[in-house]
Amino acid sequence: MPTESSPLLLSEPPTEQPFPTAYDSKSTDSSSSSSHQSSTSSTHFDYGNVLRDIIIGFSDGLTVPFALTAGLSSLGSTKLVIMGGLAELFSGMISMGLGAYLAAVTERDTYTSEEQREDAHNTACLPEEQRSEIYNILEKYSVSRQAAAPLVNELCANRDQWVRFKMDFELKMEQPNVHRAWISGLTMGLSYFLGGLIPMIPYFVLVNIRDALLVSIAVTVVILLGFGYVKNYVAIRNHRAGLWGAVQTLVIGVLAAGTSYVIVKSLDRGET
Repeated sequence: MPTESSPLLLSEPPTEQPFPTAYDSKSTDSSSSSSHQSSTSSTHFDYGNVLRDIIIGFSDGLTVPFALTAGLSSLGSTKLVIMGGLAELFSGMISMGLGAYLAAVTERDTYTSEEQREDAHNTACLPEEQRSEIYNILEKYSVSRQAAAPLVNELCANRDQWVRFKMDFELKMEQPNVHRAWISGLTMGLSYFLGGLIPMIPYFVLVNIRDALLVSIAVTVVILLGFGYVKNYVAIRNHRAGLWGAVQTLVIGVLAAGTSYVIVKSLDRGET
């Protein structure tokens, strides 16, 4: 009847939700991937290089000033130990930090120079030569030319990406962080200072130089064992490697301190 069927006739037919097209999925994927890449690039930080600088700076700082102060303690003067230790500590911190800074600057300049050379090469060579170079690189990874053709077309259509691909896969050069130089210098310099300050603390606190030497040795041995274990375990994630690193670090520190002590003691006896 009209009165019963009219609501159905007046109601709008349900609209079907369209399935996502290939274009929609591509745009969604590209937008999500681009946002992920931007967030990743903004938050990514190379902790491997920082960890390397900390390990080198702290281990050198812990070993060299410890060996020097142990050697100077054979002369029997706490003031001489403190003055000599501080002089070496500050000079070593500056030297290590400056060396790390210059090394990072050299790495950055080398990358920039190679990048400019590849860019000039891209301008000079013919399109077929560009494609051939990319094909040759991909052949090392057992990628056939037929499978690599779409990728090669994309790379050769974009000059910057072509250069970046050559830098990454042909020259095996990673683009350095623009802030890498001063971060490396500060990290290694401060690590050296903190490591070298530890064996010197007993000489500031204790009056008797023999007691200060024994306490310095005990503290440094514990720190050497702990640091050697941690640095190897963090890098390899293996307790056996950590124990081997602890023994290695301790042996190096003891040999350096013992050699310094014997040399200074021998020179002092020779003069007397």
